Amino acid sequence: MPSPQSASSVSSLPSNPAAQLAAASRALWSATLSLMTAFMQMQAPAHRYLLARRIARNFETLAAQECFDSGCRGSFGRLALRWQRQAEQFAPAH
Repeated sequence: MPSPQSASSVSSLPSNPAAQLAAASRALWSATLSLMTAFMQMQAPAHRYLLARRIARNFETLAAQECFDSGCRGSFGRLALRWQRQAEQFAPAH
């Protein structure tokens, strides 16, 4: 059974699909900032590699969201490329 807190948070979601997508995109942006913090604190190359890949994918997703203006989407696209290069620096040797 859902707790009253989770039920109230679900009911506070916007009913408009575009507004829901915008809220989800803002949450993804916030989560990406947290991943960037974790990346800076992590010393293990394998973990840094995985974090950088996730961050790059998040930025790719954010760059495609129309709820952000074109300048912001362009910044997200450039950040995705930067984090892809960062991930390559920590990629395991094959």
